[in-house]
Amino acid sequence: MPTITVRLFARLAELAGTRETTLDIGEGLTAGDAYALLARRFPDIARFESSVRFARNQDYIIAETPLADGDELALIPPVSGGSDLFEVTTEPLDSQRVMDAVKRDDAGAVTLFYGIVRNTNLGRRVLYLEYDAYPEMAPSVMREIAAEIKGIWQVAEIACQHRTGRLEIGETSLLVAVSSGHRKEAFDACHAYVDALKERAPIWKKEVFEGGEAWIEGDPTTEPRG
Repeated sequence: MPTITVRLFARLAELAGTRETTLDIGEGLTAGDAYALLARRFPDIARFESSVRFARNQDYIIAETPLADGDELALIPPVSGGSDLFEVTTEPLDSQRVMDAVKRDDAGAVTLFYGIVRNTNLGRRVLYLEYDAYPEMAPSVMREIAAEIKGIWQVAEIACQHRTGRLEIGETSLLVAVSSGHRKEAFDACHAYVDALKERAPIWKKEVFEGGEAWIEGDPTTEPRG
């Protein structure tokens, strides 16, 4: 049976009662799957899944990354104790999880932005959207933008999830949550974060509409294909 070594640190190690363990894996098991299996073995770590980062053989990876026999998987809690929920996923987004990631006792305001697939754009009827992304890089860019926003506004925490793949009309493509001591900072910082994300994150959107399709981001001179 293929086996990986799992290393735990700080609070996770205390809750599990160990800094290292092994886990038998099946074909196609991802880092996120491994965490779910470990949470069954060590139930006290289950509630921290949204804030943990993964490293395979000393390189950061996303939860969807598959593991192989002999890999070392490190479970890394936030270094400063803050939120670290920055994800690109093919699964439906979880607004409660994003909200919970930014809540703090000293933050009296939480702003949650939903990006929703709408049925019209530029005067044409949209059928659905397709999102593509560089999934290994996008979360790092999300974190970089969050750090910049925190340097400008009095913000407690920021969290972000972005969906990829085919999205139907009415589905949520983006969630951004910002917590702050006051509502103005929360609103302003959330607005700025979404604008910066659209400009810098390696995430692309193709609009499929009646009579054709077009990549919305990118070269503005690109003509729709019909």
